[in-house]
Amino acid sequence: MATMTIRCDEKDKRDAARVAEYYGFDLSSVTRAFWKQIGRTGRIPLDLGNEEPNEESLEAIREADQMMRDGSGESYATGRELIDAALAS
Repeated sequence: MATMTIRCDEKDKRDAARVAEYYGFDLSSVTRAFWKQIGRTGRIPLDLGNEEPNEESLEAIREADQMMRDGSGESYATGRELIDAALAS
């Protein structure tokens, strides 16, 4: 077993730890998984994009959240019913 020391900004470490904890991991486990995935796949598994939803998507998310909270959304028994309803509007 090897030991590594990583230097990073304290805020970056806190932010990463918060995300790792959300998924039930600690930073050491996530780091080990990262190295294992590099070895297993032969590539660096990073997404360097910063995909923020646009305003239209944010509005749709807010609308869906509201419909779930107040139960005002439609329900469909099949995918076909959903498609038909979408095409009708």
